[in-house]
Amino acid sequence: MILTSSAFENGGTIPQKYGYKNKNLSIPLKISETPEGTKSLVLIMDDPDAMSVVGKVWVHWVLWNISPKTKEIIENSIPENSIEGKTDFDEIGYGGPAPPDKEHTYIFKLYALDIFLDLKQGSTKVEVEESMTEHIIAEEKLEGKFAPQ
Repeated sequence: MILTSSAFENGGTIPQKYGYKNKNLSIPLKISETPEGTKSLVLIMDDPDAMSVVGKVWVHWVLWNISPKTKEIIENSIPENSIEGKTDFDEIGYGGPAPPDKEHTYIFKLYALDIFLDLKQGSTKVEVEESMTEHIIAEEKLEGKFAPQ
C-alpha cells in the first residue's frame, strides 16, 4: 500500500494553507496498491512532537470506513460514505498542523482493514484504534513537516 500527497513529498514541508491557523484545508492524498481483501481504510493524522509541549500525541484527523476503491482524497474533502472523528481541537473533521513552538513532524497513517468499523461520527482516535485491533491487513505512513509562521 502506498500513501502520497501532491502537496508535499514524504519528509517534506507541508504548505502553510493546510495549517490550522491558516486556511485549514485538508491535505490531498493519493492511495495506491490497496491489498486484496481490504474492506475499509482508516486514516489517522497526528503530531508526536506535541508530546514535549502538551504531554501527548496531538490528534489532527481521524477518518474511517474509507472505501478500498478510493484512489484519492481531494483537498478539503472526504471520500463519500467515510466518517470523521474528533480531534484534539475538540472538533470533528480535519484540524491542520498548528505547532505552538517550533517545526513539528506530522504523521499520516493509513490502515487497510478486513472489516468496516461500527463507530459513530465524532469517535476518538483511541476508539478507532481499539476497533481496528486484530483487523489490520496493511499499514503505510506519510510524514510532513510544518513550522509556525
